[in-house]
Amino acid sequence: MNNKDKRIVYADNAATTRLSVKAYEAMIPFLREQFGNPSSVYSLGRNAAKAVLEARKRVADSLGADVQEIYFTSGGSEADNWAIRSAAFAGAKSGKKHIITTSFEHHAVLRTCEFLQKQGFDVTYIRPDSKGLISPSQIADAIREDTCLVTVMYANNEIGTIQPVSEIGEICRSKGVTFHTDAVQAFGHVEINVKTQNIDMLSLSGHKIHAPKGVGVLYASKRSETTPLIHGGSQERGRRAGTENVPAIAALGAVIGDAVSGIAERTDRVRIMRDRLIDGLFERVPDITLNGDMTSRLDGNVNISIKGIEGESLLMLLDMEGICASSGSACESSSLDPSHVLKSIGLDDNASKGSLRLTINEENTDEDIEYILDKLPKAIERLRELS
Repeated sequence: MNNKDKRIVYADNAATTRLSVKAYEAMIPFLREQFGNPSSVYSLGRNAAKAVLEARKRVADSLGADVQEIYFTSGGSEADNWAIRSAAFAGAKSGKKHIITTSFEHHAVLRTCEFLQKQGFDVTYIRPDSKGLISPSQIADAIREDTCLVTVMYANNEIGTIQPVSEIGEICRSKGVTFHTDAVQAFGHVEINVKTQNIDMLSLSGHKIHAPKGVGVLYASKRSETTPLIHGGSQERGRRAGTENVPAIAALGAVIGDAVSGIAERTDRVRIMRDRLIDGLFERVPDITLNGDMTSRLDGNVNISIKGIEGESLLMLLDMEGICASSGSACESSSLDPSHVLKSIGLDDNASKGSLRLTINEENTDEDIEYILDKLPKAIERLRELS
């Protein structure tokens, strides 16, 4: 069978999503015909600037934010870095140098916090429970007089657990502490309103919602102080210099409305497929464990630990069958270390290294689920026989 004839089942949507036709078509004019610099005064530049402003308005509407609170970035990692540094440096001005986060955040958050620790900040790392959940009381108990920031991801990128963001936001607001959430995985899967949920800063990434790679958003409320990220020109209201990525921003603006419309109907359909996949795996494969909470979980996330196998070997066998999956975060795929997320919820190294993450979305079909249920158990059985 030729590679072009091999069936491909894409089940790694937490890593990235397929660029939508709408996003692709929105980019094209700004790659050639409307190629002007948004800072230029002539019509080519004004047309580009108009596209950036229109996208900014659509992003703001999708979050319940004001246009002036939206900053375009290169992606979620940059937005995380920018938010955390801004809140930390603002707090330090008044002697507040304590940060609260969790032990299973995305590495963009954890490594920024590690950097700030070297600058004299004190960081409290809250551990989730065995299901991967943080309780609001844990946050409330950790807040001190010198706390300047709480940063808790909305939904975990590996095990899909959804955190009680509204409750955490309410606690932070009552204590006068800035609250940031990494919503890269959650956006488009749960209803988000930054005002009603008391979110001061939020990160999202375009390529998780069918926009291209290389564009993201930092929402920073007017009450938050945003430190300039890149010094130079006056782009992004003087806080992030550099010519805007107009094609990618236009694409994000084109699809962001679709990401937040009809969430309930879309996620219900994906959740049905996800549950069929989970039930089918437990019926056909012995000695597996579901990681993360079953209820408070992203609609398309399946993360399992498989006894007696090594995750990377399983991925290779699945790839031979045309199934795209992962063993954890795509940002850490080159690391041989066990998942810090799975270790945070109490799994040992063997269980962590024997994990598999399947993430489906609205583009997947019932036939995809049946194909995975046919090929995955066979691959696991083969690896167990070899070991």
